[in-house]
Amino acid sequence: MRVTAVSVGKVLGGAVLLLGSAVITAASLGYFDPEELAPFVIEKLPLPNEALWLFALKVHVAAAAFALPACVALQSTWALKRFPRAHRWLGRAAGVVVVFALAPSGFYLSLFAKGGLPGTVGFMLSGAIVVAAMVAAVTTARARRFAAHRRFTWHVLAQLSVAVSSRLMLYALDAVDADPEPAYLVSLWLPVVGSALAVELFHRRLRPLSLPWRNHEAPAVSRGVEPRRAELFAGAR
Repeated sequence: MRVTAVSVGKVLGGAVLLLGSAVITAASLGYFDPEELAPFVIEKLPLPNEALWLFALKVHVAAAAFALPACVALQSTWALKRFPRAHRWLGRAAGVVVVFALAPSGFYLSLFAKGGLPGTVGFMLSGAIVVAAMVAAVTTARARRFAAHRRFTWHVLAQLSVAVSSRLMLYALDAVDADPEPAYLVSLWLPVVGSALAVELFHRRLRPLSLPWRNHEAPAVSRGVEPRRAELFAGAR
């Protein structure tokens, strides 16, 4: 029953994130219009280097439009079992986009974040978690430590999901007429910290369960039970 609940939760959560990503991307298309300045851009003016800021914003939006749906797709055990080669290449592409486009542009944009220093630190913390987790996800996959790899990919997805959960929380706080600046910081910090803690708690609680992907794991080794995802990746070579 618990395994079924986890599977249903993954599907529903993934659907919400995909929908949220699509809505955010559609709302951000105006940033690419050379004839018009979007309201979000106007409220940031004046900027010390407007051209650089706009470039970073466009890179960030484009990278996020790919990275979040890609990371949702990479969590699919069904797809991994049937298309291991595609999973592997999609993971590589997501890693490159996140580490070399999404995170650097996000770090730069965070210097001009709403809410002053607390806002900047909040975005930088989320970005640091994403980069550290993505690098760890790549290294653990290459070392065939797939249980650890899964945990780090959850951290990446959890932080990318802040783009959706933070907006939902901000809309909810706005609906009850909360003070805008504290509401903004709460809707940033709570999802960032909460998502990181939720992944750790979720990972610890699920480790003893016989989850669907455990049908593809290898026998226990000296350092624990490693998934047989290694075989799937090896077959994709």
